[in-house]
Amino acid sequence: MDTLPVASGGAADPLTPAQLRELYSLMVAVRHLDRSAIAWQRQGIIPGYAPELGQEAAQVGSGYAVDTTRDFVFPTYREMGVARTMGVDMVAYMSTHKATWHGGLYDPLKSRLAPIQAVVAGSVLHAVGWAHGQTLDQKDGVAMTYFGDGASSQGDVHEALNFAAVMKAPVVFFVQNNGWAISVPTERQVAGGSVAARAAGYGMPALQIDGDDVVAVLGATRRAFAHARAGNGPVLIEAMTYRRGPHSTSDDPGRYRTLDEERDGAGADPLERFRQRLLADGIADEAFFAEALAAAKAEEEQIRTGIQALASRPGTEMFDLVFQETTPALQAQAANWREESEHV
Repeated sequence: MDTLPVASGGAADPLTPAQLRELYSLMVAVRHLDRSAIAWQRQGIIPGYAPELGQEAAQVGSGYAVDTTRDFVFPTYREMGVARTMGVDMVAYMSTHKATWHGGLYDPLKSRLAPIQAVVAGSVLHAVGWAHGQTLDQKDGVAMTYFGDGASSQGDVHEALNFAAVMKAPVVFFVQNNGWAISVPTERQVAGGSVAARAAGYGMPALQIDGDDVVAVLGATRRAFAHARAGNGPVLIEAMTYRRGPHSTSDDPGRYRTLDEERDGAGADPLERFRQRLLADGIADEAFFAEALAAAKAEEEQIRTGIQALASRPGTEMFDLVFQETTPALQAQAANWREESEHV
């Protein structure tokens, strides 16, 4: 499905060999960090994590299209690959998964990545609001917001799509359809055949793409950004991929699908698929792949060390960062907390 006007098709120049190798290196770094994070949870280093095994192409390809000098990204809790691609400090990002700081310790304004959103479909409304602000201020920034096929059933998504279309807000709605809304398969909770098909009801163009092809994802996202940046309003992208692991480290996918079903549904590994393409085109060799893996392992070690060094945040932040101006009730709660925990 491709309902984006052809005029937006020339938005991206052909990728250079160096850019293709960079995309692969990013995918390897994301894959290795993702698997490491699961191990860290099992080892007690972090209490929880939402894996993204199999979604590396969708995240790296879309994140690579962002212009961090003017655009803004609104993630869910599963966009570690997007954050890494955008250059976010990964220790600060993983602080949420360590439960050190809700939303991440990184600077959203500097990184252009909004705080991690744990509310299902919560980020879409924030993205539309920011994008509408760009229109009011006559700026050319584009918001990109992520959500899954499961989240597409939330009322917030309807409100966000409708408002963005009516106001012609520059938003790219990036749906990672990974086949599962936790334990419910897509076909049992997405009416209309696909999420992309719904875009027509809001009068906006849609792209349904191969979410396991990093080059295709990047090209589609660049087209969508160009369309929105030109003042043509929002675009919906549905990247068809597959969640190869559990919904979270507290989930047991064996309760709702077999290993055979997982293997059959997952298809070709996006990382191996891209590797074979680079080899066939003579863009990379085995020495490059070995270097990329070694760099990913070194990066993972540095991030793990940083995460383990994260200390607890001051308890007073529970009260200091609630309102711009405090209230008598909040002051009383803060006083009680200090008396009980700090004995002052």
